[in-house]
Amino acid sequence: MTISTATTTTSPSRAPLAGFAAQLLLLATLAIFAGLSSWGWLSGIVFGAVLCGLLHRAALPALGWANLITFGRAILTGGVTALVFSAASGVDVSAMLLVTIAAIALAMDGVDGQVARRTGTTTEFGARFDMEVDAFLILVLSVSAALEHGWWALAIGAFRYAFVAASWALPWLNAALPPRFGRKVVAAQQGIMLAVVVSGLLPSWLAVAALVVALGSLTWSFGRDIGWLYQASRVRQTARKRWSATLVTQ
Repeated sequence: MTISTATTTTSPSRAPLAGFAAQLLLLATLAIFAGLSSWGWLSGIVFGAVLCGLLHRAALPALGWANLITFGRAILTGGVTALVFSAASGVDVSAMLLVTIAAIALAMDGVDGQVARRTGTTTEFGARFDMEVDAFLILVLSVSAALEHGWWALAIGAFRYAFVAASWALPWLNAALPPRFGRKVVAAQQGIMLAVVVSGLLPSWLAVAALVVALGSLTWSFGRDIGWLYQASRVRQTARKRWSATLVTQ
């Protein structure tokens, strides 16, 4: 069964603007009921402006339901960002409020992909949009965990961005990876563990142990993928050398 999206899409000129308005509304609501510092306001506004600016630049003919859900997750991530920066600047932020918003964004992660598949609207842009929202939410949650348990916890959120930076210098890291269930499990684990740690429900020693497990599993997952990409690059290099040698001898 397919669901028509003819009446449920938003033009690219209006969706980013509406999204930015929703981001400001969320920030205002958080400021009234939870309190935001000037740094919290600034971080939330900058996040929303960059997010909506990039979406406008993408110039999509329509977002569709799946991308609108991801957009909603991104706006919630902007709220989490504002709360974390407020906490970092000394505001007494409710950990449960922060975790509740983050948990909703994490739970919605399984919805946008299902909607895209059921409506036949799976796109490369949608997959990348979803991945970037996930990565930034993990980064912000790792900052929150780092405020309480040490800045080493920030490595959990920074791992993916370090990998992207390394790929600029090592192009073989940009090759496509084979799908692996373990990678998905590790990715989902990061958000859950960070949310639990940030909630403050765990004793300090158990929270640190959870962060160590999260960082260790992430290191294993990235290490396995980097090893596979390196071996694949060596295979391609060897094949090119053999092909060149064959052409020379002909």
